[in-house]
Amino acid sequence: MAFCANCGAEASGRFCQKCGAPLGAAPGPGPTPAPPPPGVQPLPPPAAPGVSPSVGMTDNMAAALCYLFGFITGILFLVLAPYNQNREIRFHAFQSIFLNIAWVILWIAITIVLIPFRLIPFLGIFISLVLHTVVGLGGFILWLYLMFKTYNGEKIILPVVGPMADKQAGA
Repeated sequence: MAFCANCGAEASGRFCQKCGAPLGAAPGPGPTPAPPPPGVQPLPPPAAPGVSPSVGMTDNMAAALCYLFGFITGILFLVLAPYNQNREIRFHAFQSIFLNIAWVILWIAITIVLIPFRLIPFLGIFISLVLHTVVGLGGFILWLYLMFKTYNGEKIILPVVGPMADKQAGA
């Protein structure tokens, strides 16, 4: 029975099934580690100096998630430590917060403007229903668009709230 010269595992064929080293080749630099006892998982090798291990998620995923639950996830990503240091994630978090505040203000304004129309029995209710549906569907499509484009690494700056978010993210 053959053993791998690199990791010490049982091996057959031309390559070690555990580490992929060619059998019959000289071991890699440094001492050969002893095989771990049965049932114990070996520890991963330490990271090279100056290289930090991956923590959390990618930047584009975190930026896209800023839009997921509106201002709640926007605030969450402004508070969480590794993400609030990144300017792009901060921009998307602020844009999400400002967009949702503007969205609530728009929804309230439409509701207030349509109050007199509700006095007209069927026409007022129909106008209110259609307008709220169109605005709601438009907001839903904008929400999906922002999350999709942000996840793909594109930076979408909305007309009014985008420059405000950019200014806050840079501060």
